[in-house]
Amino acid sequence: MIQKIIAKIKSIILYPFQFGRFCRSSRIDSPLRLDGKENIVIGDKVLIQKHTWLGALPLSGEKVELQIGDRCVIGHFNHIYATKSIVLEDYVLTADRVYITDNLHQYDNPDVPVILQSIKQINPVRIGEGSWLGENVCVIGANIGKHCVIGANSVVTHDIPDYSVAVGAPAKVIKKYNFKTKVWEKVNG
Repeated sequence: MIQKIIAKIKSIILYPFQFGRFCRSSRIDSPLRLDGKENIVIGDKVLIQKHTWLGALPLSGEKVELQIGDRCVIGHFNHIYATKSIVLEDYVLTADRVYITDNLHQYDNPDVPVILQSIKQINPVRIGEGSWLGENVCVIGANIGKHCVIGANSVVTHDIPDYSVAVGAPAKVIKKYNFKTKVWEKVNG
């Protein structure tokens, strides 16, 4: 109960002045870490659950954005880190332990430990309106269309079209919504 009161106080008093934009009706419960708050935009009626790490820091002097649209719900222990651009459109739902990024650690030189190599910017990320990302999903430099379902433990490295169900590592589309028959249909392949 005390935690909810503290989160509400931070949402009303502190966060609106620290973030690029933070709607007062939104709430962050016990964040694990917040990097580059001034580059993060939190929409209306957003819930970000406990121990989530949000980051928006550029690799160089370029602009960076992390936008979370209206009425999104971000699960526990999520890690969302932008070095260029990550946008979650309205009504996106993530389960627990989801990882979303637009960058990777370099590993080009096998003689140098990965930790000593630079960060590599890959593609901007956009998660479409009304999409749901299941538990332990990783999205790495790829877009997910609107009203998609990404199954638990999937790794999304390529774009997923609107109205699709995708699963696996790497994620592959297994169903698409057919607007003529009004049914989710299996995809051959």
